[in-house]
Amino acid sequence: MPPENKKQNYPERISKEEINELPVRSFPGKIRLIQTKEALDRALGALRRETILGFDTETKPTFTKGVTHLPSLLQLATGKSVFLIRLNHFDNLKKLTPILSNPNCFKVGVAVKDDIIGLQKLENFQPKGFVDIGQLARKLGMLTTGLRSLTAIFLKFRITKKAQVSNWARKELSESQIQYAATDAWVSRKIFLKMRRFSILANELENTL
Repeated sequence: MPPENKKQNYPERISKEEINELPVRSFPGKIRLIQTKEALDRALGALRRETILGFDTETKPTFTKGVTHLPSLLQLATGKSVFLIRLNHFDNLKKLTPILSNPNCFKVGVAVKDDIIGLQKLENFQPKGFVDIGQLARKLGMLTTGLRSLTAIFLKFRITKKAQVSNWARKELSESQIQYAATDAWVSRKIFLKMRRFSILANELENTL
């Protein structure tokens, strides 16, 4: 499909009221929870073949000034599955760095800079191929660029954020946490696939690689 120059009917902003009128959806596909070295090796076999991955991380929230936590979860979404990698189950991220440093694979999400900084506290790597869809939205003239807003604008449904500030370092993740984490990575990829059709973003994406 050739690039498009116009924004079609995408609005510059969307209100909370408009978002709340939309139906709620969550990731409908296979979620793979990665907690062992063997499972990670199997996941990497599939992930290395991808050129576009939905990307996100989750970190245990802190409510005390000056206290921070390391990322507990890395989400990577393909066209069919979402891999939830429990980072606190592994000694290091060396096996993941070929993906995180691959300039030929787009890792797409919102506010990816913060996620990258968090991951670099766990493993030193050179980030390449990362795309912030919030920044792309601003290039298109949009004013509301959070993931919930972009989902509503581009995909015409809403996602729930109830599990966002839950404890991601807990021994067992709840079903709501698993579904929330998978959904965020899934919609990031779907939004990017919509956005990359615009010719105004062609140079931005070319400079990423």
